[in-house]
Amino acid sequence: MAGDGAGSASAIVSGDASGYHVLRIEGYSRIKSTIPNGEVVESRPFSAAGHTWVVRYFPNGNLPENADYISIYLVLKDTVANHLMVQLVFSFIDQVEMQKRSCVPTVEPNKFVSHGSWGRAKFVRRAELEQSARLKDDCFTVRCDIVVIGKPRAVDTAAAAPSILVPPPDWLQHFRALLLSEQGADVWFHVGDQTFAAHRCVLSARSPVFNAQLFGAMREGAASATRDCIHIDDMMPQVSEALRHFVYTDALPETDGKDEAAASPAMAQHLLEASDRYDMQRLKMICEDRLCRQIDVSTVATTLALAEQHRCQGLKEACYEFLKSPKTLDAVMATDEFQHLVKSCPSALFELMSKLAAR
Repeated sequence: MAGDGAGSASAIVSGDASGYHVLRIEGYSRIKSTIPNGEVVESRPFSAAGHTWVVRYFPNGNLPENADYISIYLVLKDTVANHLMVQLVFSFIDQVEMQKRSCVPTVEPNKFVSHGSWGRAKFVRRAELEQSARLKDDCFTVRCDIVVIGKPRAVDTAAAAPSILVPPPDWLQHFRALLLSEQGADVWFHVGDQTFAAHRCVLSARSPVFNAQLFGAMREGAASATRDCIHIDDMMPQVSEALRHFVYTDALPETDGKDEAAASPAMAQHLLEASDRYDMQRLKMICEDRLCRQIDVSTVATTLALAEQHRCQGLKEACYEFLKSPKTLDAVMATDEFQHLVKSCPSALFELMSKLAAR
């Protein structure tokens, strides 16, 4: 009997694995002034191309002959049986598009042994960076593209069964629509002279405090809550609106640069207080991160007091780091906000003085 004419197909494909890591240098000038030539700051460990790495950043060069340059190296943190062959490219973020799949240009691969490193001793001359548009607000960003070269392998390329392209989760869009339409709302916030509608089940799922107010023991005894209404004191309406937006969308309202007040340190401070009040830990950490990025002479004292009152250790450490310069400390001590810190949070002030004395 003659054959049925069926065929088959296969391919030999690369066994490479690829990935990238984006490293943002914030406070470039402060880091440069405190880390001398030959000393290094490491990134957090990260996973890429199937292995764990760190990036080593030498703000004043790794060797005396490179003192006018920034040096940057990739370090393999894993223990490997033999070695890895790795193609590696460091580039400024404006030279690549983060949205594209990691793709390293044709470069010679380098051998990485366990805990070995390779990089650019003269990545960029500091004077050149400082005169360029890449240094913005005392920050710049570097991307490290990594390809670990693997052994080629054979794969079957026979036609695959039809499949359905499943879209990404869209619950955020639905909850945002629910927030905007207020359809089915069964509870209302009264904040100042404004009223905001909400859904008690959504509030309860997102906040243990709201859950207790609306369904638990707090509901019977709370003087500020009735069956359908929650009166919120000591909170601005715009803060309450941002809090409600986060409850439904897991994100803060976008400002697009148009509403400076919504993106201000003061708004982040108020939202941190609100997130702690309603035990919304993710929102609290987002606010902490924003405040860490907005520390300056005019905000550090109030931010430090807030961090002490709401048990934000990471934010406190960021304030202490900012205040370690005697010149900066003198400028802050001349502000009214520092006098408020002295009166309201002496414990934070004592901790600051202790840290400065230990240096």
